[in-house]
Amino acid sequence: MMNGAECLLRTLLASDVQVCFMNPGTSEMQFVAALDRVPGMRAVLCLFEGVCSGAADGYARMAGRPGSTLLHLGPGLANALANFHNARKARSPIVSIVGEHSTEHLRYDAPLSADVAAFARAVSSDVQVLGCAKDMGRAAGEAIAAACRPPGQTAMLIVPADFSWSDAGEPGARIDPQPRAVPDARRIGQAADLLARAQTTGLLLSGSALLEGGVKAAGRIAAKTGVRVFADRNAARTASGRGRFHPERLAYFPEKAELQLAGLRDLLLVEAKTPVSFFGYPGRRSTIAPKDCAMHVLASLEEDGAAALELLADAETAPTRLEEPPALPWGGTLTLDAIGQAVSALLPENSIICDEMVSSAEPVWPHLLHAARHDYMPLAGGAIGLGMPLGIGAAIACPDRKVLVLEADGSAMYTLQSLWTIAREHLDIVLVVFANRRYRILDVEMRRTGANGFGPRAGEMIDISHPELDFTELASGMGVGATRAATVDEFVQQLAAAMQHTGPRLIEAML
Repeated sequence: MMNGAECLLRTLLASDVQVCFMNPGTSEMQFVAALDRVPGMRAVLCLFEGVCSGAADGYARMAGRPGSTLLHLGPGLANALANFHNARKARSPIVSIVGEHSTEHLRYDAPLSADVAAFARAVSSDVQVLGCAKDMGRAAGEAIAAACRPPGQTAMLIVPADFSWSDAGEPGARIDPQPRAVPDARRIGQAADLLARAQTTGLLLSGSALLEGGVKAAGRIAAKTGVRVFADRNAARTASGRGRFHPERLAYFPEKAELQLAGLRDLLLVEAKTPVSFFGYPGRRSTIAPKDCAMHVLASLEEDGAAALELLADAETAPTRLEEPPALPWGGTLTLDAIGQAVSALLPENSIICDEMVSSAEPVWPHLLHAARHDYMPLAGGAIGLGMPLGIGAAIACPDRKVLVLEADGSAMYTLQSLWTIAREHLDIVLVVFANRRYRILDVEMRRTGANGFGPRAGEMIDISHPELDFTELASGMGVGATRAATVDEFVQQLAAAMQHTGPRLIEAML
């Protein structure tokens, strides 16, 4: 007899879902026990469910196939929702298994009872509640297919505990990812016509259009036509670094973004949505393109944007950008510019950068364009607490690549438990914590919303300096070696050593 938990595991593995980030409880113990009977699943224990969902997001972005999570009942899923929100915005394929009370127990409204499906629907359009053990293989296969359906999503499978221990029959068949459709020739032709007016036409890239093939093709189009090419700042993953074509990333604040798009009459969307500001502000419209700018879909979110750009580009190769590695900074108090300069000079080739710098990002990010070639992954959905979990998933998906997490101190406290998993799995991750001891971005947003600045009591709500956080002690307490840098020379020395070291390291950058 194969019970439901074993059937579920075998169904996942048949479709190359090979990693599960988990924080299980009583209702999931059959799944945990089945790990010893079903080889092949890498089970990664996380001490908080938000780490599970964030790590699954990072894994899916870099592996190009689904990660999975195992969570305990409604409260466990609730703890994971913020990073499932980020995964939804990143269009990451994830299969999330959520345990439920046994069917006989549900009628009693026990203390941990909750409307699990209602929580799940907040972040997923594909939610299944397993109806009987015999449906396990079919339902798991459908969840995998839903997760892989372009452009990708989190598929939720809610499993009552008795269906995990009951006879479930055979596993589901292998599910292969659906290929993305290529836009038709009519749309390609219309886009080519618009590019004849390159001075007033722009391209906005997101999704797979910002991976290696799409970026190369966009570079050829720009070289041939002179069209301006923009990047969605919240796209899940971007091929970046020295020698690559760099689309112009849209700014965070709407005033600058509006200036970037000023003068455009037509904007071609490549796996992108109409660009809007992060927040609504008094007296400002939400869209940032000119009012009379027409939006044209070259490739929808579900389609193959890279292929569309290839069809739009000709066979000529854009000129190679030859660039010397940047020089190291030296001397003086540590600044954001110095951090960016040091990272760009010391980053190893083919690294992965996970960015949750928040208010520190604008001075640092331009330097990253001059670093060695890398993949760049930002906070796609804006819900903080993703940076370190994203690094976990990326490091497990790509164990031969160095991962650099650039993390704000306030955001780090949301999923600090990530450090324990990083140490336990001995992941090759360097973490730089930007220690300004303040939710600095809210200083700016207070003024922008017309709230008239901070008085003493309001100021306390964004000040995290007392008691003083000590990330070297916090990291050490969870098994990650850590140092603190207050000067440029200290930071350069510590970052160089961390990049040469294999395994986790944390640097607290005092700003």
